[in-house]
Amino acid sequence: MEAKTSYKNRYHYLILFTICFSLVNCSSSDNDSPSQDLIEISHNGPAAGNPDGDSAIPTEAGLEDVSQPDRIIGDGTPESCTAEAFIDAVAKGGKIVFDCGTEPITIKLKEPAKIFNDASKEIVIDGGGLVTLSGEGKTRILYMNTCDQDQHWTTSHCQNQDHPKLSLQNLTFINGNSKSETEYDGGGAIWIRGGRLKMVNCRFFNNVCADLGPDVGGGAVRVFSQYENKPVYVTNCTFGGAEGYGNTGSNGGAISSIGVSWTITNSLFSHNKAIGNGGNPAQSDTPGGGSGGAIYNDGNSMSLNISGSKIEYNEVVQHGSAIFFVTNDHSGDIKINNSVIQNNIGGSWYPVYPAISMHSDTQIEVNNSIIE
Repeated sequence: MEAKTSYKNRYHYLILFTICFSLVNCSSSDNDSPSQDLIEISHNGPAAGNPDGDSAIPTEAGLEDVSQPDRIIGDGTPESCTAEAFIDAVAKGGKIVFDCGTEPITIKLKEPAKIFNDASKEIVIDGGGLVTLSGEGKTRILYMNTCDQDQHWTTSHCQNQDHPKLSLQNLTFINGNSKSETEYDGGGAIWIRGGRLKMVNCRFFNNVCADLGPDVGGGAVRVFSQYENKPVYVTNCTFGGAEGYGNTGSNGGAISSIGVSWTITNSLFSHNKAIGNGGNPAQSDTPGGGSGGAIYNDGNSMSLNISGSKIEYNEVVQHGSAIFFVTNDHSGDIKINNSVIQNNIGGSWYPVYPAISMHSDTQIEVNNSIIE
């Protein structure tokens, strides 16, 4: 079932929020800061979503209702919206909103906010179009892992459980950096395993993960083990969007996953980079990586469904300047509708379409789209 018309009628005001998103200066003067250059983003930064995207949005992929929140961060002033308040609210779960005043605000984190699996079945974090979460070039921003004992195990099958169900909406994630993470690597802004993930009206700018490695990735987002192989929903989101705003990692400049399906609607991926070298498995005398300029999907029995989206000006060293999609058992499929994939840079191994690396026998269906 699809709800294109009702979605737009109910949430038309969010278009205005997206257009007038404004972020404060997030530069850092710390002498020991990482080499990542922190970006300065004005209110004219890239908006959320593909401006030309008009595909119908699956009902489950739309916004969650936060009219009756469980938790409100802030008391109406910018000063009250601290990183500590955000981390505490995320740990408690439920529907979370912000009351930081009427102007855009950036909340700067020194450590990631972590979701506890037993806090609540559903977690919604809604920035109202005004909140930016920054890792300050030093830390990942958000972490959820149903198989991490420190986050409390809730089932005997942590790799396939229906909770927590996490929805992120009307938020911007900038300057996340997971390079120092070793056990749960990748995912510069967000790292997810288990439960469900949905992102609506979100923007991801200048997030980074490890530069090298055959199977590490997700400059912005890294995902594993979604419940019953149901898809991650990405609706009206922007990853990069302009030069200087892109996300970077060894593989999957924007997003990376293993054994995970995705439904991506009316979204924009541009200026993201996969900068590893040597592929997966790594070629002799190379560190590995460098595939999937925008999207890196690996594993078995997964699907990639892209509608109303634009993927352009992404860059790779190895394979898949736009998309790397490899199922080890040669199952899975790709569907591309009403989308544009063009002007992506580098890479090789394009058996059917330019910019898309996949097995030649992978099922791919393309309708009303440009791929060049």
